[in-house]
This record gives sequence, structure tokens and C-alpha cells, in this order.
Amino acid sequence: MLDRELPGFRAGLGRSWGNFIAGRQDQDGTAYISRSPINTEIVLGTFIEPSTAAITRAVAAARGASEIWGKMPWQERLKRLAEVREMLNGRKYELAMAVMHETGKTRVEALAETEEAVALLDYYCDQMQRHEGFVEPSNSAMPGETSQTFLRPFGTFGIICPFNYPVALPVGMIAPALAAGNTVVAKWSPAAGLTGSMLAEIFSADPLPAGTFNSLCGTSSGPRLVEEPGVDGIAFTGSHSTGMAILRKIASGPFMRPVLAEMGGKNPTYVAQSADPLIAAEGIAKSAFNFQGQKCTATSVAFVHESHYDTFVTEVLRRVEALKFGDSIDRSVTNGPLINEVAVRRFEEAAAHAAEVGTLLCGGTRIQGELSAGHFVRPAVVTNLPEDDLLFKTELFAPLLIVAPFISLSEAIDRGNSVNMGLAAGFFGNDEAELVEFLNRAQAGVLYANRRNGATNGAWPGIQSFAGWKGSGLTGKGALGPHYLPQFMREQSRTISGFN
Repeated sequence: MLDRELPGFRAGLGRSWGNFIAGRQDQDGTAYISRSPINTEIVLGTFIEPSTAAITRAVAAARGASEIWGKMPWQERLKRLAEVREMLNGRKYELAMAVMHETGKTRVEALAETEEAVALLDYYCDQMQRHEGFVEPSNSAMPGETSQTFLRPFGTFGIICPFNYPVALPVGMIAPALAAGNTVVAKWSPAAGLTGSMLAEIFSADPLPAGTFNSLCGTSSGPRLVEEPGVDGIAFTGSHSTGMAILRKIASGPFMRPVLAEMGGKNPTYVAQSADPLIAAEGIAKSAFNFQGQKCTATSVAFVHESHYDTFVTEVLRRVEALKFGDSIDRSVTNGPLINEVAVRRFEEAAAHAAEVGTLLCGGTRIQGELSAGHFVRPAVVTNLPEDDLLFKTELFAPLLIVAPFISLSEAIDRGNSVNMGLAAGFFGNDEAELVEFLNRAQAGVLYANRRNGATNGAWPGIQSFAGWKGSGLTGKGALGPHYLPQFMREQSRTISGFN
């Protein structure tokens, strides 16, 4: 189907989109053009950076709709979200094509993302159903007195979305917020206005009362949304610095509002003495270089037992050499571009630094020639870095893999744990004692062992919860798991006496 539809989809790019407020497109603000990272001559569309007044209207629309949506029986909310789910499922191929053009993902990655978005909506609605709206009876203290505990919606959530999973990650925050009874103002990444606007068409449709879902494009609209006093909570996926800035801003208000944030990671992987180094190299290379390392769980540091070091490095370099870069319409392409010029410069600077203080074995530069109109780079493999180098601690969101040898697995895990982030960690080995040490000591919320399809990648709703430890998260409870949705609600105890 994609092969048949892709040429027509690309020919139809470039239209103008407004922000979505109270069920209608809104043009109040400043227009900007978004271009594809595959080829900057491809115009994806024209979008609107909203005015301050438009942001305030979006929040007001959401707060007004909460009087309907928030008070609606949860069974009715789920019934309407089931209709939204069918619309989302019906447009998943179109959304996948948008993901391909907007992020440069391959068709396999893009289709997997849109499938996951549908699964996320299913999962969170199922959680609401399974817990019967999160109403629990309590014990009675006195005759004729009844008590119950309810989880009730906060009201209106601001949801700030990233570029790298422009369908799945927004739906992963929007779906639990709506299922819990909150209304939403979503803010799309400036690099994801196309997919965001297509999602807005779906979530602004008739099954939901007008104003239940609203969305904004642009850059400055994120900080301004956080500052809106009518926003009752924030859900965010993005960088550590931005997430902490949001938390500090909210905490400076008259009372605390929930901030649910996933803020990236460094994601070390350990190749133990008992490992097969070829399998480890396969899993780590896929995790480090698929989608150009632009995943919050991408492996960026590989600690390799010294007995496997040379074999591992040789195999990783072989796999980098086999990658094919280009337009994701081409089925043979394995890798697309980085998202923008800023990301390219950040990658080149990191690679130049690595070459200066360590050994740059390959890559680290922009790809010239026929791909020069896009943001294509050659992945970098780095060795011999000083142990205290900042590249061991800084999330780059780019295809740069550091390889470091170790003798003691315990000491390697100490080094991996020494960073401020703790999202994912991987392990390769066939010794049970080594595996147990990894599982017990790795300071990360998502652990994988012997995952050859991606050492630290691959979470799916209802299978792997996605909790960030330390600077990778704020609440210690992960998305995609059973403890996420209740965070969009607050508890209320009701005790009633003498009522017939």
C-alpha cells in the first residue's frame, strides 16, 4: 500500500495548517515553513506559531470542555475514544508516510510507530476498563456510614511532544490524559507539525466534545503553555534540561501541579566475558545507529570485556560500513538523516572532540554528494576516550557510539551508573551470576538482556513499562505500564453518613 500511495502523498505536501482550538483550525499567529530533513527542498507544510492570545484561548477551550468531558461517566468516555481509535487505525498508513517525510524514518520504523500509537490508545482505555474507573470501596468507621476512594481528573493537561516519535509518543501522553477524564492542549515539536496536525484532525473530530482536544505548533508556544495558569498539569517528553526547567517553573507557582516527564538517557550496554561478541555487536549497532541514534533509549556507550574488545569493534565497524543512507521511500535504505542542521552541527562537534582526545574510528562527518540537500551524517565509533570525558555523560541524540574495555563487570556497571540519567541499560552474556549482577545493580528503569534486535530499544505498551530513573524521569513510574495512567488523576475520599 505504501508503495502505491507514497508518490501521491509526497505530491500533496506543502499545504497550510492552522492550530486546532475548540474543534476548528485557528490562524492567529505567525506562519512558518517546515521542510523535510531528507531534502530541504521538500516543503512539508506551513504552520502557525500561535499568538499569546491563541494559547490562552486554547487553554480556555479545554477548561470549558472539561465541564463536559471530565464529568462524563468513564464508560461513555471509553466508548467515544473507541471511535477515535478506529479513525487513528484507519489513517495509520497515511500517518506513517508523514513520519517518513518528517523524520526520515524507514518505512518499517514508521509503520511500527503508527501501529504502536493504536496499541497505546487500546492499552490505556483497557487500563481504565480493567480498574472500573479507579473507584475503590473503603472500610466503614461507623454504622450507617459509607466511604469510597475515587481517582478523578485534574482538569486540563498541557502535553509537550518530541520530534523523534511524532505519532506514538504524543498518543502515549494524550490517550491516558483523555481516558482519565482530562482535556488536552498538545504542543507539537516545530519539527513535527505535519504529523501533529494530522493527529489533531483525528482527536478534534466529533466523538469528543469541542475543546476536549486542542493543539499548537511552533517553538515558543511550549514555554508559554507551561506559564498558563489554567493548565492543571504537564506531560512532557524531551531533553533533561527542558524537563527540569518545566518542573522548576511549575514548582514556583502557588501550589504544585503534576509534571510527568521522560527526559532521555545515556543507555549503557555491557558485553560480559560470557557473551557472544558478534551477537552483542549486532544488538548494540542496531540500537546505536537505527534512526541515527535519535531515540531516547539508543545505546551510546558500550562497555566491552577486554577479551572481546577487538572482535566487537571489528564487527561494529563492519556493520556501520554496511548501512545505506538515503530517502526512506527506497526500500533498500537503512538510515535516514538527522532532524535538522543544529543536530548535524552538534554531532560534528562531538566527533571532532572525540578525535582530539581519543580515537575516532569512523564517521563523524556530513555525507556530501547527492545527499547534501538533507541532514545526512556518517555514524561515528569512538574509542580511547578519557574516563572523565563529557561524552560519557552527555546525551547527543546522534549516531555516536563510545566503546570502552573493562576487566571487572562490577566496575563497568559503576561507570555506567555514574551519569545523572537512568532510562535504559543493556547486557549481553550467558553467565547467570553476571546477569543477576546487572539486573540488581544497573540504575535504569528499562533493562534488556541479550536483545540482538536492539540492545536497549523496543518497549511496547503492556509489555515493557518505560520508567526513567534519576534525571531520566520525575515520578519513578513509567509510560506503557500499569502505573502511568493514574498519574493523570488525583485522589478523593468520600464519606457519607445518614443518607437514605
